[in-house]
Amino acid sequence: MALLCVASLLLVLSFVDAFQYSDLALYIDSHQEEYVEALRDWVAIESDSSNILKRPDLHRMMDVTAEKLREMGGNVTYVCFGVKEQGLPGGQPLALPKVVTAHFGNDSQKHTVCIYGHVDVQPAKLEDGWRTEPYNLTEIDGNLYGRGASDNKAPVLAWIHAVEAYQALNMELPVNVKFVIEGMEETGSNGLDAMILAQRDTFFSDVDFIVISDCGWLSKRPALTYGTRGNCYFFAEVEGPRQDLHSGVYGGTVIEPMIDLIGILDTLISPSGKILIPGIREAVAPLTDEEWKMYQDIQFDFDHYKSKIGVSHLMYNNKVDLLAHRWRHPTVSIHGIEGAFSDPGTKTVIPAKVTAKFSIRQVPDMDPAVVKKQVTDYLHSVFAKRKSPNKLKVTMVIGAKPWLADTKHELYQAGKAAVKRVFNVDPDLIREGGTIPVARTFQDVTGKSIIMLPIGGFDDGLHSQNEKMSRYNYIEGTKLFIAYLHEVAQIKKSV
Repeated sequence: MALLCVASLLLVLSFVDAFQYSDLALYIDSHQEEYVEALRDWVAIESDSSNILKRPDLHRMMDVTAEKLREMGGNVTYVCFGVKEQGLPGGQPLALPKVVTAHFGNDSQKHTVCIYGHVDVQPAKLEDGWRTEPYNLTEIDGNLYGRGASDNKAPVLAWIHAVEAYQALNMELPVNVKFVIEGMEETGSNGLDAMILAQRDTFFSDVDFIVISDCGWLSKRPALTYGTRGNCYFFAEVEGPRQDLHSGVYGGTVIEPMIDLIGILDTLISPSGKILIPGIREAVAPLTDEEWKMYQDIQFDFDHYKSKIGVSHLMYNNKVDLLAHRWRHPTVSIHGIEGAFSDPGTKTVIPAKVTAKFSIRQVPDMDPAVVKKQVTDYLHSVFAKRKSPNKLKVTMVIGAKPWLADTKHELYQAGKAAVKRVFNVDPDLIREGGTIPVARTFQDVTGKSIIMLPIGGFDDGLHSQNEKMSRYNYIEGTKLFIAYLHEVAQIKKSV
């Protein structure tokens, strides 16, 4: 009889829980036009953090974000970056936008979840190739086109709407929720690391888990992200004559800096993609059998991937190798050469000084400090063999570490349960080839567990023309966040 009562109670609790989610989901569906209009308002603010002329818009974006959280009853605070001003080339300082933090709930018996997001965007102009005005959210075939729609304004709004839905239905939040919203992510989050360190024993002291939704799915199947690559970005400068020279007058008599530079760049990586710098490949953590199995199970469309980027062939012809080299192997990419002639037309010039810009994506178990030495020593040794009178200078300007989480952690089990509840499928467990430095900073400084919970689509075009967020992902993603807060609340709280 006792067992029967327990079973009945569990059934009732399960029914109540399902009923609460249904009410919340119904609320989201009935307010989706309101959510689209909110995104329209946010996209209309040209919060381009790379353009100093748009800095007033960026400050306004932070104010709009703060006011929204304040209207919901959040305990909102502006926090300065570790540095308050950005130094400009002319020496004139420019104020950085303050970080917006907010706090909902302070029940010590509950977990506290911290949501990180950003509301600054990449540059965008109609003449870049957009088919719609980039700062006028336009819906076409269920897709919401606009700069920042997916990266990262819709995900930030979806988290806000998730909290708001609980409030609107007078349902108690299952966890305490904190927000950290910044406005300089697209230009490197200058000063954010120092701000997190300064707030470690105050704002972050009671945080149990950190969630980042600044990423996307790999396919049409929802995903949980558990790793990102880091990035070491280098300048290699070769300097020769005092000034640029006429190639007809001086060509054949001087050793040209550009030829030296091209020569050493050619020694970084082979045509097959093999990194030639000694020590780089040897530092990479080997692919485990468990990883290989995970990659086999991931949904991935080769033909769509090729079509999306407009190529006929890829570096690798099977899914595991391609995904592994996109996510968990380093790569060398050469981004450009400064100082060379690149305008339309012809100019017969020998540049006196040229600077190559290239990067190496970092993976476990690589260390940026070690990579800096390996690259610098290697290029100087290669350059020395050329016996050139020109001068080589190698500088590492970014040294971001990779981030990797344990997919067996309860945060990921909660993520799987939330995805199953909302989408009725199991998520793919994926990594990102790009770099989200704040994840590693949060991990190193706060010691908290982190998950990346994306709602962006695999074809959203982040940083590109015609960036979009589908209405489906935006609305169902809001439901996912609602479900996730519930699932995290089920994690046993340590004493």
